[in-house]
Amino acid sequence: MKENRSLAQNISDEAAEDFIQRILNAESIFFSAQGRSGFILRCFCMRLMHLGYSVYFCGETVTPAITRNDLLVVLSGSGETPSTLEAVKSAKQHHIETFGILGNMESKIASLVDKSLHIPGTTKLCRDGEPNSLQMAGSLFEQSAFLFFEAMISKLYQTQKKDVGRVSSRHAIIE
Repeated sequence: MKENRSLAQNISDEAAEDFIQRILNAESIFFSAQGRSGFILRCFCMRLMHLGYSVYFCGETVTPAITRNDLLVVLSGSGETPSTLEAVKSAKQHHIETFGILGNMESKIASLVDKSLHIPGTTKLCRDGEPNSLQMAGSLFEQSAFLFFEAMISKLYQTQKKDVGRVSSRHAIIE
């Protein structure tokens, strides 16, 4: 927890506010990430759906075509994940707005996205300059990303002033 608290203090408030604005302005929001980052991003995607946003995870069979009024959000600690990089490249070719939540701001993905937010945690690359951590490589980034997304959901929930109560009507019934 100490490592996560320390890292959270280094996340830019301005970048977080910009992220919120882009979510609010998007017609639909598409997400792309792989591995553990993919699971974490799916949690955020699900919560946005609970709040009534039109959301899709890239690569799922029911994901429609992305359009110019949409937003692509990617999550990558390394910023080098090949399939996530390809998603950004494809979005850029179609003039889609892109936002990266990244651990490596000197990465290929960082150089391509329109806007980004840096979560300065450990990555699988184990680069010089990453914070010291007692955890496995990547874990600090992934945990902090999850906590960041939960904070963003809380902000959006409070902004909407919707009462989704203890159980949202958009929660799955068949599980």
